[in-house]
Amino acid sequence: MATSDDVRENVKKYYGSRLESSCDLQTSAASCSLSCRPPPTSVTDALSQVHPEVTKRFFGCGLPFPAKLEGCRVLDLGSGSGRDSYAFSKLVGSSGHVTGIDMTEELITVSRQYVEYHQKKFGYEEPNVSFVQGSNCVVCLCPDKRAVLQQAYNVLKEGGELYFSDMYASKVVPDHMTQDPVLWGEGMGGAQFWQDFISLARSVGFSTPHLVSASNIVIYNSDLKAKAGDISYASGTYRLFKLPKSPLVSEATVTYKGTVAEFPDQLDFDSSHCFKTDVAVKVKGEMAAILQSSRFSSDFKIQTSDKPESSLESVPQYCHLNPFRLADKLGSSVKQCSKTKK
Repeated sequence: MATSDDVRENVKKYYGSRLESSCDLQTSAASCSLSCRPPPTSVTDALSQVHPEVTKRFFGCGLPFPAKLEGCRVLDLGSGSGRDSYAFSKLVGSSGHVTGIDMTEELITVSRQYVEYHQKKFGYEEPNVSFVQGSNCVVCLCPDKRAVLQQAYNVLKEGGELYFSDMYASKVVPDHMTQDPVLWGEGMGGAQFWQDFISLARSVGFSTPHLVSASNIVIYNSDLKAKAGDISYASGTYRLFKLPKSPLVSEATVTYKGTVAEFPDQLDFDSSHCFKTDVAVKVKGEMAAILQSSRFSSDFKIQTSDKPESSLESVPQYCHLNPFRLADKLGSSVKQCSKTKK
């Protein structure tokens, strides 16, 4: 049975020397998961300014760019070639900072080569991005999911956010698939059953994850498709918050002020919450706590209720957090890459 160290070494080899570009992947996981609305202009502009060689070796999935990033400190886990890190560099501005962490030496080397290029491209006096080789990468490629989420939780301040895209399975992946180095390298062997991810995130201490966007993943390689059997895969973007030790637990009425840049009329918080400017809406206690403790606190008027939140359900229902359901609703299956089509 492969150890955690064996898995990490296989991932390093797979992404460090075997894959030259995202089109060498055998699935569509490197394509973007789709949200209910297109990304804001600032995000597409930032991505367009990333050096082509960095973009070429991007193997991630989704667009992990939440709103209101100016001045933030961002930790990009599994930064790969640095595409998202450099886009974050543009979005956080000269007063913010981005640290990219990846386990693959070759990709860290590639990303470091373009620090000065992007500093000049964005007009900064000093670089605001750095890259560090570490043991973390995207969650589906890490053998110890709990450790990754726990470490992310530990480094966040109260009100801080873990916002990330990853690959999820429609059911629990059997042990024999986790031992296949190619399946693991493609994210298929190490993908979590999405319901297990929800439970794990909450057990670590995070708020209930909020599903932002999703797409069904297409498996190009016929051999890998046969190995997957009846397991389907989806790319899902979730946002999780580290709440105060004694968070607000009562329902509240919240009103968005329209003050977040590029969102003057409404703020799409996730696939289930759309806050229209100057329109009061009732939210559950956890959502109220998120808005009250996070960087969005100044953008909302929050009126709490004296009554504690009541629940009619003894077991929480998370069907609205199912990435496969959202992907089907949006009709989003990412397109195939012609180089690997089989």
